[in-house]
Amino acid sequence: MQVQEMMVPGLSAPAEITIDRWGISHLKAENLTDLFFLQGYNAARDRLWQIDLWRKRGLGQLAADFGPGYLAQDRASRLFLYRGDMQAEWAAYSDDAHDICRAFAAGINAFIDGLDAHPEWLPIEFKLMGTRPARWEAEDVVRVRSHGMMRNALSEVIRANVVSAAGEGIDLLRQQLDPPKTPYRAEGIDLAAIPLAVLDVFKLALAAVTFEDGRLASSIEEAPVWSRVAATGDVVRDAAAQGSNNWVVHGSRTASGRPIMANDPHRAHAVPSLRYLVHLTAPGLDVIGAGEPCLPGICIGHNGTIAFGLTLFFGPDQEDVYVYETSPDDSGLYRFGEGWEAMRVVEERVAVKGAEDQVHRLKFTRHGPVVYEDRARRRAYAIRTVWSEPGTAPYFASIASMRARNFDEFRTAMKRWGVPATNQVYADTSGNIGWLPAGFSPVRPNWDGLLPVPGDGRYEWNGFLGDLPEVLNPEAGYFATANEPNLPPDWPHDTRQVGYEWIERSRMNRITEVFAAGGRHDVADSCALQTDDLSLPARRLVALVDRLRAEGRVGEAKALFAGWDFRIAAGSAPAALFEVWWSKHLRTGLFALLVEDPAIRALLLPGDPESVLLLIETPDARLGEDPSRARDELLARTLADAWAECAGLMGANPSLWRWGSLHKGYFAHAISATARVGSASDLDVGPFEKGGSDSTPMNALYRTSDFRVMLGASVRVVVDVGSWDNSVCINAPGQSGDPTSPHYGDLARKWAEGGYVPLLYSAERIEQAAERRLALKPA
Repeated sequence: MQVQEMMVPGLSAPAEITIDRWGISHLKAENLTDLFFLQGYNAARDRLWQIDLWRKRGLGQLAADFGPGYLAQDRASRLFLYRGDMQAEWAAYSDDAHDICRAFAAGINAFIDGLDAHPEWLPIEFKLMGTRPARWEAEDVVRVRSHGMMRNALSEVIRANVVSAAGEGIDLLRQQLDPPKTPYRAEGIDLAAIPLAVLDVFKLALAAVTFEDGRLASSIEEAPVWSRVAATGDVVRDAAAQGSNNWVVHGSRTASGRPIMANDPHRAHAVPSLRYLVHLTAPGLDVIGAGEPCLPGICIGHNGTIAFGLTLFFGPDQEDVYVYETSPDDSGLYRFGEGWEAMRVVEERVAVKGAEDQVHRLKFTRHGPVVYEDRARRRAYAIRTVWSEPGTAPYFASIASMRARNFDEFRTAMKRWGVPATNQVYADTSGNIGWLPAGFSPVRPNWDGLLPVPGDGRYEWNGFLGDLPEVLNPEAGYFATANEPNLPPDWPHDTRQVGYEWIERSRMNRITEVFAAGGRHDVADSCALQTDDLSLPARRLVALVDRLRAEGRVGEAKALFAGWDFRIAAGSAPAALFEVWWSKHLRTGLFALLVEDPAIRALLLPGDPESVLLLIETPDARLGEDPSRARDELLARTLADAWAECAGLMGANPSLWRWGSLHKGYFAHAISATARVGSASDLDVGPFEKGGSDSTPMNALYRTSDFRVMLGASVRVVVDVGSWDNSVCINAPGQSGDPTSPHYGDLARKWAEGGYVPLLYSAERIEQAAERRLALKPA
């Protein structure tokens, strides 16, 4: 093992970072302040470019480094910063939250300060882009909100457009509502007059940072060109796809008699990975698991007594779009109650690389930032989110929950959890397992939050829901979540609205099916379930194909599907045909039958899988006078088109088709598309053949243009509660964000193949697996 001694100003006592052979850092300090200092230092050591970019994007400081092409994104980010009382903000998390963030920021700054003496530590991205990392303040950790996953402002505006043009029945094919609900239409709102452009600023505030040569070379005059993100259909697909799996299994159902906790959150793939695995040890705290490198603590893992994990989304609708009538005499006044109320205007001077300082003029109503103004119609639009409330820095409430020692303490900590809305699973060494949903859920006394409403005072939040449902030691012996509608059957939706928009049931139905088969569960079983590639939509649709007449391409498809186990395996020919058919031809073909306007059809994509499946299985009048015949013709026609596309992509011989030859995991670095990088292969990781789809427990959502995997498990963790060293994990593509590190992409192939590495906890096992140690001493 390599040992390196270093002097680090800011530490109060010796500390150490031990990196194991899989790149997982085990941090040890003599007190909590030093521990969180060490976590910040280690995050900068391994992920400095990533966390620096996260901070500059979130605070709206990109233009200072990258030029006028980033001014619009900076403005959007600043609109959604937390601007409330900081004393209330810190108190919302824990008594020591401010101290923890001060220590964490100080650790980052200590590493940055060390770059003067060690210029070789500066990541290559800074050198390529000609920038330097900025120092942090404690407030930077919590003021940034726009990396939190919430809903449903995007959906409200899209629903207004679809419903006004094609009706509510068509919109359900875009997003099913559970429980069934007719969206409330507020008096005085013309849904057809709400432009999609209302979403542009909000989408820009949520967007990742991209680096195109044209954008980097933009002049001040060209800056407005860089104010929009991908087409709305792409944004809808991404927002609808974010999700996760988790479960806890009681000892009565495991081979060891100990509980098991498993979690695999699904997020967009990139390099470096969104998540970071880390072990934090100091007197009174010993936690290990996954968090985000820009935040102290962890949100998935265990502390030697309890194990915990989360999925997005639990149901709360945490956003609303407000429409205002503005004064004919002053567009800065909006109607509220019986009179006019002035928008609050904030002007902020910002530095811009290669140009003079610019001024961002930000407008706010009492509900939130103004994102669009239509002066011709005398309308303004603002978005209210729970982000403006104290205690809603995404994931940061885990600074308290990771220190709980029993279910009661965990429950208490979850009451502080604001964003994102999550399903939290729990297991402990006393043998308990449980489920707690967490997230601030606004109370809407007189509407359902599904469509925009007037901002004139008639539609106001009345606080947040108090007690949410929970489960402790369920009779079934396990509890699982996968973003499905999971409120109890007797939940009083009329009086305690939570939300109506969920993600499809396919993954959860498959997980339930596996547990229903019985048997004694172990860590390997949880790993197999996290990487399970069986598609229930495939099972349902192939059953319909079996009933079609075996003519032409349909006959060939039936022969290919015969005997298929419905697994979307990388080496499977029927999986390749099915996915090309289901994702590119069947759904789009159905929407073409139902909607004439191509712009509205684009808003429906990719479609709510369950709604689409139900219409195909039980065709109704939406498909015409003879729905069953229209359905069968649709199946046959689109199946033939999919066959032709597969032949064009993989050759005429179907026995040589492979899903993995199309469907590949690939981790793209943000700057690899610029001319400043010699070759994308210098920074990107991949490609790797990959099984699965967005409907399998092993979520592997892909873009239909080239079938490249865009989203899936950002990290996988399986915890053997009480026998901690038996726990396993995987982070893709690797732990480090440094392209020169051996741990930059070393886990990607194992991830693609469904493999795992140990998540070691005991000092003895860590020492055996140690690859490198940094021994840090106070300067």
